[in-house]
Amino acid sequence: MTSLTERAEMAASGEQAATPIVPQYTAPAAGEPLPVFDFEDNPDYPMPDLVPVHVAWLRVRHDVRSVAKKDQHKEKHRDTGREYVKYNFRGIEAALNAFGPATLRHGVNVLAVDMTTSYRDTTSSRNSKMREATIVTTWQIMGPMGDSLPLLKSAGESLDSGDKGTAKAQSLALRALLFNTGMIPTGDPEPEAMHVERGEEKVRSATDYRDEIVNPKTSPGRLEQISYELKAARMLHIKVQNENGDEETLDALGMRHYLERTGGGAQ
Repeated sequence: MTSLTERAEMAASGEQAATPIVPQYTAPAAGEPLPVFDFEDNPDYPMPDLVPVHVAWLRVRHDVRSVAKKDQHKEKHRDTGREYVKYNFRGIEAALNAFGPATLRHGVNVLAVDMTTSYRDTTSSRNSKMREATIVTTWQIMGPMGDSLPLLKSAGESLDSGDKGTAKAQSLALRALLFNTGMIPTGDPEPEAMHVERGEEKVRSATDYRDEIVNPKTSPGRLEQISYELKAARMLHIKVQNENGDEETLDALGMRHYLERTGGGAQ
């Protein structure tokens, strides 16, 4: 493999570089970090192998392997004011931290070449004024030899009360491109592993939910699901007699037991 300086000298003298042979590629071991590249005045900066873009992108995917949902969305309970984890997700930082070093190592550039935007004014569930931004971005993935994959598109959507809606939607579009094109697994349970038969929906009473919430065998995950079910049924505000004989809303009852079982109640 020749350096950039040697290639420039060949071009100036009219010499033709030999057709590159696809070199042997050594993938990092699972969990092994990729090398950190120093761009500033480093003559030994490792040049990427001159391989076609589809090979380079395959190597990027091989380096990334998987990105787990480790980022957490937290909210504060409206009654207790305590913070709790509502769900886990993979954010744009997780995508860039995974793909950035890998694309750099293999000489792959991900470029936004076109963008279509649309906006509309709306309101949140709390009647706050919001601005919805939707962006469809066209991407070019270019390899170390200058060739490119066919143009790809991804969409991002955001809801914001300030001036950050476009930036959020752009980040979501990039995240969608990297994870979908990279076919990166999340480590989530396989949907096909669960079998659900449809049937008539049974209407549960507030007492049924109360009994399940106070049952010490009910897991924190099930308590979260109960909260969603109560919200959908508009039953969060219904008061029931708790395990101490006092009246308490199902929402407050469920949150109290959730915090106790996750250790949040001790704070």
